[in-house]
Amino acid sequence: MTQILVIDDDPTIRLVLTKALQKQGYQVTVAKDGKEGIEQAQRLRPALIISDWMMPHMDGLQVCQWVKANPDLSTTFFLLLTARGDIEDRVIGLDTGADEFLSKPIEIDELNARVRAGLRIHQLNQELHSSKQILEAELADAAEYVRSLVPSPVTSKPATIEWRFIPSKQLGGDCFDYYWLDADHLAIYLLDVSGHGVGAALLSVSMLNLLRSRSLPNTNFHQPKEVLKALNQSFQMNYQRQHYVDKYFTIWYGVYHRVKRRLVYASAGHPPAVLVSGTNAGNTLVKKLKTPGLPIGMFPEAEYADDSCEIKALSSLYVFSDGIYEINLPDGTLWGLDDFIKRVIYYRQKQTANLDHLLDDIRTLNGKDSFEDDLSLLQIIFG
Repeated sequence: MTQILVIDDDPTIRLVLTKALQKQGYQVTVAKDGKEGIEQAQRLRPALIISDWMMPHMDGLQVCQWVKANPDLSTTFFLLLTARGDIEDRVIGLDTGADEFLSKPIEIDELNARVRAGLRIHQLNQELHSSKQILEAELADAAEYVRSLVPSPVTSKPATIEWRFIPSKQLGGDCFDYYWLDADHLAIYLLDVSGHGVGAALLSVSMLNLLRSRSLPNTNFHQPKEVLKALNQSFQMNYQRQHYVDKYFTIWYGVYHRVKRRLVYASAGHPPAVLVSGTNAGNTLVKKLKTPGLPIGMFPEAEYADDSCEIKALSSLYVFSDGIYEINLPDGTLWGLDDFIKRVIYYRQKQTANLDHLLDDIRTLNGKDSFEDDLSLLQIIFG
């Protein structure tokens, strides 16, 4: 039976409302003031509250503020009972959080109509709240699944690798991997699918499995530009038409030759990887590693190119998604790539610093518990 709470300091009004509502089949509980009303609301979690505006000690607006601030009563419909008819008064009530008004003297037909409408809205809000909880649970499960696929850190020579991955609240399409193609060649890549949600995450996982299994036909995985070209062709044929219309993804892919100490790389619309050599301010060298190329899935005729660079001893390579530096600051400005690189250099020059210190700094800049986009960061230190 639907639970309705009536809060009014006038016993006659309480009796009139109780009789009218019980006649419609509702279960009614009454409270004689705001304090008792809050106690009853906490206990009952009613579908609808009818509260008088003018009451001693705690008025209806204060009760309304408390109800709307309570997560357990987020779907409760609040109907404010008042003899005030001025527009200014109703604006105040709406700004406080009231959902509807009921004028004094009470017209029973109007009461019943407003209660029925309020209960319909309450039911819709409950369904939306339930759907939101289910969606959040699904996103959390998807994020956990994506996290389970990331590789383990590497602590042995010739390269030590660690990473940090923080899914956004909506879950994006970041994923990354690294593995030895043979005894001398280490492949490293990070990709970022457009959009958010489970669809973006599933596409990123599909690409991860495709690369991890090396199932792209006629592809030399030692040559980054060939890998990107094959990915683009495969995406056009097997993914774009069937499952992921209007989707695309960016990627940075590199192959390190441990004997020659040379890194060959290519990118498709992805932020540049950053290579940092030297350990102090006097000899630090920074190089952005990026090649021209459109994101995978945009155009079937897209072309990709390789580039290469020498890797000096104790150099560090940072590969990341744009979620780590596209941060809206409180003053309205955007924290950008160059700001992030400066922060990387600063922490690298501090011998005791690590990725957690860097991310704590970025969290502070973000000013919120969650990020707008997935945040992925790889750090490869070459011995």
